[in-house]
Amino acid sequence: MSFGEGGPFGPGGSGPSSTPDWAALAEQSEARGKRRRWLLIGGGALATVAVAGIVATAVIAGNDNGKPSSLPSPEKLPDEPDDPKPTFSDVTVPPPPDPMDYITDSKKDTAPLTAASLFPDKQLKAGDRVYPKATTSSTGSCASVAQGGLGAVLKKHGCEKLLRATFSKDGVAVTVGIARFDTKAAAAAVKEEYKPNLAALAGGKVAPFCQGTDCRTSANSAGRYAYFTIAGYLNGKPVVTSETKALQASRDGAAYAWSRVMQRGRDQADAAAKKQLQN
Repeated sequence: MSFGEGGPFGPGGSGPSSTPDWAALAEQSEARGKRRRWLLIGGGALATVAVAGIVATAVIAGNDNGKPSSLPSPEKLPDEPDDPKPTFSDVTVPPPPDPMDYITDSKKDTAPLTAASLFPDKQLKAGDRVYPKATTSSTGSCASVAQGGLGAVLKKHGCEKLLRATFSKDGVAVTVGIARFDTKAAAAAVKEEYKPNLAALAGGKVAPFCQGTDCRTSANSAGRYAYFTIAGYLNGKPVVTSETKALQASRDGAAYAWSRVMQRGRDQADAAAKKQLQN
């Protein structure tokens, strides 16, 4: 079967046509487009009005005078305080006490003076040399522990107390004597007028020495203290100029005596410094 132009239901046919009504479709599409545009326009207008209201409220609220302005006024911050400046006390801190003052001035040099406090060590150390302590003694009768011309010199300048300690090593012994006077000048005068010699102190494991034989002696002073040494051989051998063991022992004893006097000054100065801090 064949069909003519337009098919069985063409323009001139009596059945339903398969061709859409393009004009009707176009009108429906245009109507829908108009409604959508109006909805978009209406929604945009409402959004614009809402934003404008928020902006206007913000502008009015930010104006101190209650009048709208173009921009909100910036918040003013309080002025920042100046940088803190350090403050300094006008109180003058006194200098630390001088140990020499305490071994020079009898009014400051008031700590107890005993053989135990002045010679507390069990041995005398000098470099790699060690001299064990043998014995100690203390007396207020200074001339009684001196021999030769020293007793008269001690008495002349008012010796208050004389303390001794003996140390020994390798057949050599040395006695250290420390005498206290009222003034620095008196101690210095004893050093200048020194005449041998201090009596050697025997005791413990040390037998009498430097009796009726030549020994090494020395004298010096520090503050109101004069100190002496006498060193010699335990077997009674005389000390000659060329020997060195007794000479070294005498020098080590003198250095030890000086250090003990100075330590007495430091101890009292430290005590005074602590008292100042507490006050």
